[in-house]
Amino acid sequence: MNHSDDKKFTISWFYKWFLNNQAVMVLVISLLFFTNVFVFTKIAHLFEPALVFITIIMLPIIISALLYYLLKPFVSILEKKLHMQRTAAISLVFVIVIALLIWGVAVLVPSIESQLSNFAENLPSYLHDIELQMTNLLKSRQLYTYNIELQNLINDFSTNVINYAQLLSRSAVTWAGDVASTVARVAVAIMIAPFILFYLLRDGEQLKDYIPQFLPPKLRVPTRRVMSKINHQLASYVQGQVTVAIVVAFLFSVMFSIIDLRYAVTLGIVAGFLNLIPYLGSFVAMIPVFILAFVAGPAMVVKCIIVFIIEQTIEGRFVTPLVIGTKLNIHPITILFVLLTAGTLFGVWGVFLAIPVYASIKVILIEIFDWYKVVSGLYKDDFMEEKSENVE
Repeated sequence: MNHSDDKKFTISWFYKWFLNNQAVMVLVISLLFFTNVFVFTKIAHLFEPALVFITIIMLPIIISALLYYLLKPFVSILEKKLHMQRTAAISLVFVIVIALLIWGVAVLVPSIESQLSNFAENLPSYLHDIELQMTNLLKSRQLYTYNIELQNLINDFSTNVINYAQLLSRSAVTWAGDVASTVARVAVAIMIAPFILFYLLRDGEQLKDYIPQFLPPKLRVPTRRVMSKINHQLASYVQGQVTVAIVVAFLFSVMFSIIDLRYAVTLGIVAGFLNLIPYLGSFVAMIPVFILAFVAGPAMVVKCIIVFIIEQTIEGRFVTPLVIGTKLNIHPITILFVLLTAGTLFGVWGVFLAIPVYASIKVILIEIFDWYKVVSGLYKDDFMEEKSENVE
């Protein structure tokens, strides 16, 4: 074999086992992708104006998207069942929503605000009453053996409460400026969001056909499929979570009223709102409940525990499976880790948006993995089994 034959053999081998190897090309493309990401992190400061702009428009877009998934079913019902023009159906839904908001501001909000203000004013006395009850409890014979340890625990708790109160007072000025800035941003977002929402309700269905037209022909079909799946996931999550939150607010309000707990309706509404945060919201909502229960006495504490157990059973066994079901297909442990990570990295917004963002990313990754299984040839047996199962 001469030198030219060796050279041809080398080129042939290189082409067959490297250039023509789909798995290797996927790895090379991944390497190039992460290299670009690394380079982008080094020049990210050049894009700060764009990031500021995105931050400004993000809030009205998020509000509009949430309202879009909530109001879209009602617009579709008016359009299909009553044969209304879509613009007329959207206008009617807007009128109904505005009427409900006016009623809420005029009737519901003042009552809730009054009760929350009353609770905040009385919170120091509530904590003082709880401390007195715990001190009296320590004097009982049953806990005499653990008196010193429990007394130290209570003293530490009281010290921490005082330290937190002092910290809050020192940070009040800074927080006042932050709150004023946040209120201004929210006010602007609320004024802009209805216009974005109107066009989303009117033209939202056309986006899945409008965006892919700018992509290469081979990518249009999978892009439409991914967008449809993400849209379905987001719609299921938003509509399901809001429905569950309304049911939770109703259950807590009724049961708190039955056991004659103070601020029953307000605490129920707060619990329903916080329930928008999966798993963690209900436990956070019970903090003021148990503060009031401890003030009222041991019997009220037992009643609140029973109410919480009953509500969690109804919500976990009946309401959530019936409303949301397994549409998101996310394990509860995964949800907890996602919430804790997003909350640590991005704060309150991270907690609220963690699950829908995770569900969307999961759809994209599953689509990429399905494509990789086909092009790599490493999963032919699994692919054929899935194909035969689909045929059956």
